Amino acid sequence: MKRDLPMEGKEWLLRRNCSLTPGQLGVAYALMCVFSFGVAAGFTLAGLWHILIFTAVEMAAVAAAFLYYARHATDYEHIVLADGSLLIEQVSAGHMRSVKLDTCWLRMHAPERPGELIHLESRGVAVDIGTFATAPHRRALAQELRYAITHT
Repeated sequence: MKRDLPMEGKEWLLRRNCSLTPGQLGVAYALMCVFSFGVAAGFTLAGLWHILIFTAVEMAAVAAAFLYYARHATDYEHIVLADGSLLIEQVSAGHMRSVKLDTCWLRMHAPERPGELIHLESRGVAVDIGTFATAPHRRALAQELRYAITHT
């Protein structure tokens, strides 16, 4: 990801830890459908047609879960500290939100409890970051950000 900002600053990239790409997920779903509908067809031939209905409902539920997973597999947060400002790009389900904060006026609230995010605010603009990091990594990120901002 090349940006138009000078690289004198520091940057962080936080993203989901996904074990399957959307393409691999499609192949896995197709294999599940072939197996499940194959078994359901055997039961249908034996006269138990209601198994086919339950299989269709099950595969529809799995498809919904897989679509949600695939839609959010490429979500990330990109944080760039350069030229006295903090640029935060957050991508969720293909929608990007970009916020630029002035570090001179920046207030940071580090997470105190495991579920909390890092809250940043500058001149009335607020953003929460650290969605894709674990609680210990969020605290470490907050410390790194605070150090980088005060030493630039």
